Amino acid sequence: MPAPERLPAPGVTDTGELEELLAKGELTVVGRIREASNAVLLCSVTYGGVSADCVYKPVKGERPLWDFPDGNLARREVAAYLISEATGWGLVPATVLRDGPYGEGMVQRWIDAEQPVPGAPDSPLGPLLGLVDGEQAGEGWKAVALAEVGEGRTALLVHADDPRLRRIAVLDAVINNGDRKGGHLLPAPDGRLYGIDHGVTFHAEDKLRTLLWGWAGEPLTDEAREVLAVLAAVLADGAPLATRLAELITPVELAAVRDRVEHLLRTGTHPRPSGQWPSIPWPPV
Repeated sequence: MPAPERLPAPGVTDTGELEELLAKGELTVVGRIREASNAVLLCSVTYGGVSADCVYKPVKGERPLWDFPDGNLARREVAAYLISEATGWGLVPATVLRDGPYGEGMVQRWIDAEQPVPGAPDSPLGPLLGLVDGEQAGEGWKAVALAEVGEGRTALLVHADDPRLRRIAVLDAVINNGDRKGGHLLPAPDGRLYGIDHGVTFHAEDKLRTLLWGWAGEPLTDEAREVLAVLAAVLADGAPLATRLAELITPVELAAVRDRVEHLLRTGTHPRPSGQWPSIPWPPV
């Protein structure tokens, strides 16, 4: 029997075929990613002579969270992927819900991320996050907050004024992402930028915590407003996306998604921190 063909770089394979591979393929556990707070297993998946690396997060390996008592994190990760796909931006790697070696869980395409070096002008991606002296972000950067860096010193936390990051900031506002850390941003070799780890999302209350506050209060781009208008339509009661989301999150949470999209369209601006919840995740990376 010939060896399975390895999938090419992200973005080359048809999304439907990739979802089918993840959903129907044979999962083989390769190892565990121990840095994660919940069980995260690196796997290979093979189907129809094609194989790929993926991440499998079984529901049984999740630690209960006091403020997310309903459902599970795996279903929220799938819901985040569905919203991402509806935007047309493709910001979340292909993600499915399926049975695996340790029961039901989410399975997501593994992304071999580039590690851009801060200050390297020849990098095709450039740095995404950084700390700078003073209180001015500088050209090409957006200020987030002052951070203590030890010995009584502070530095300004900044992120790149990058359209890919800005799209992720809009997605996070829609799904109410409570944990957008720097380590959850994966620049791929083909220039795309992915966001991962979307288990802490879709809460009905404002839980937005992110390192991407640099556009807070600024007008949304024309592109973002067009995408939000599309989301409003596909989230309508009875629409296919709304029906699918209803299988993954609670009715109250689904209603809150609609409300957030409508609020963004009505205000036309990126949200600001609410002041009722820590605005930056900890640890931030």
